[in-house]
Amino acid sequence: MGLRKTILATGETYHIYNRSVAGIPIFRGDRECKLFLEAVKFYLQPDPPTRFSIFRTSKERFPIKLDSQLVTIISFSLMPNHYHFILRQEQENGIKKFIQRLTNSFAHYFVRKYRKSGHVFEGNFKAVHIETNEQLVHLSRYIDLNPVTAYLVEEPDDYPYSSYQVYMEKESLEIVDPSLVLSQFSTRNDYKKFVLDQKDYQRRLEEIKHLTLE
Repeated sequence: MGLRKTILATGETYHIYNRSVAGIPIFRGDRECKLFLEAVKFYLQPDPPTRFSIFRTSKERFPIKLDSQLVTIISFSLMPNHYHFILRQEQENGIKKFIQRLTNSFAHYFVRKYRKSGHVFEGNFKAVHIETNEQLVHLSRYIDLNPVTAYLVEEPDDYPYSSYQVYMEKESLEIVDPSLVLSQFSTRNDYKKFVLDQKDYQRRLEEIKHLTLE
């Protein structure tokens, strides 16, 4: 693996994402998505008391404590072959520890379940520093619209594996803090309008991007 170009600084916010090797489906349904999100909550802890696989069989012995966290999750979306997070780093090396523990644990599960060999995720996860509130809200919208852009659902409301459900108060996931994004809008409905106004445009961009030269 090469050296990371983006420095991950405590107190700063980043777009973190990665996809599966060769684009194979890894979040194949409810089971994988729910297990991944359960692991997300577990690995927010700075010092997990055991392995996630052991925790899942003895939850009463290892209650999750989130009074301190490696990162704050501002937004996320799980797609069939990749994930997106907006994360604020709360502790030194918090993002690196969180993502490595999370993806290593999920990869171990995936390889065992589907009798695969080799890596599950591509190399180093990608990290882009978010420098302004404007970048933050536009990225949050992009992540919320990912399932719509991919024609998995018609409306972001219909997709259960993204933070949009929390933003719209349809879910109360303890792992997500939407306050930083929502503070940029007068109401939740204003954020909803901001997201939906871009839906068709983002789909059109996705349909033609293979025709453009980078």
